[in-house]
Amino acid sequence: MTPSEPPAFDLNNFVIHHLMNTSIWHPSFLPEISLPKPLTVHSLMLLFCAVLLIFIFRVFYKRDQKIPTGATNALEAVVLFIRDDIAIANLGQEDGRKFTPLLCTYFFFILLMNLIGSIPFFASPTANINVTFALAIISLGFMTIGAIARNGLKGFLNAFVIRGLAWPVQCFVFLLEILGLFIKTTALTIRLFANMLAGHMVILIFLGLVALFGMMAMPAVILAILISLLEIFVAFLQAYIFTMLSAVFMGQIYHPAH
Repeated sequence: MTPSEPPAFDLNNFVIHHLMNTSIWHPSFLPEISLPKPLTVHSLMLLFCAVLLIFIFRVFYKRDQKIPTGATNALEAVVLFIRDDIAIANLGQEDGRKFTPLLCTYFFFILLMNLIGSIPFFASPTANINVTFALAIISLGFMTIGAIARNGLKGFLNAFVIRGLAWPVQCFVFLLEILGLFIKTTALTIRLFANMLAGHMVILIFLGLVALFGMMAMPAVILAILISLLEIFVAFLQAYIFTMLSAVFMGQIYHPAH
């Protein structure tokens, strides 16, 4: 390469730079933006989603409507679905109603964080394992501290005991069930993180191929668009799965008899 030639496009560096969580925002094919400390790209997006979620329910959700219409009707339909088909179905009538606000927050907050990555120049916080781990830790807290507060320490530990087994086997199974709490937390973390990261990575690779090979790689743009549409479906699906699994896991601890 002579001094007059521009540097070759590095596809690996392009993908990594757009996925890393740093204080330098790398909008695709636009100049870099330096964020004030201690903000990072993903923390900025997370705060934006939190503010947007509050704005949606404060502005578009009309609590005083006797017959919900428009955005209120759509939001209420989702809330009722989460309450009846996720919370109450897995936690029972009493606990289901108590945990509906938590599960609704999970769904809407995760959904916004998933979808924002589909907007050009934005990034998805759920493609960061620290974000998904923090969400999973909240569920772990309700599965442990919340269950102890509700059933007492003895009732909490009894949830991991399987009756009718020889005591050596029972001890082994008990340890496996305790370990299962952390396996469930890991599953919640990895499932959401891996799905969102993989989708964004594939889209960036397709777009990078255009910069690397020029017009020859233009069909990759069509593939990137198709993957983006699939990502919208995945955003809803992963928000639902995280919410559902959290309810299932908490229900197993809160109601071990079932």
